[in-house]
Amino acid sequence: MPTYDYLCENCEHRFEKFQAMSAKLLRKCPECGKMKLKRLIGSGAGIIFKGSGFYETDYRSESYKKDKANDKKSAETPKKTESKPKDKSKDTRPDKNPKPTEKKKPA
Repeated sequence: MPTYDYLCENCEHRFEKFQAMSAKLLRKCPECGKMKLKRLIGSGAGIIFKGSGFYETDYRSESYKKDKANDKKSAETPKKTESKPKDKSKDTRPDKNPKPTEKKKPA
């Protein structure tokens, strides 16, 4: 049920009335008693969201929530990496740019 604004043209008393849309207009002013009430045209009620909010993600399906939780867990799992620098003397991979070796001259 909407709330309507009324204004008395006689005493300028202004008030709101919570009425059904099918209810008859009020004519008699509750302040001065004259039949000079007019219902005002309002902009209508806006939607007011109170609280933490309403988001598209609040109503996701259970399968989506499970998949999202699994993705989050896999992202949080640290990858195994070596914290020590590799010992290059034990590295068996060929170098991309090998250094020329010095040859000893025969005596």
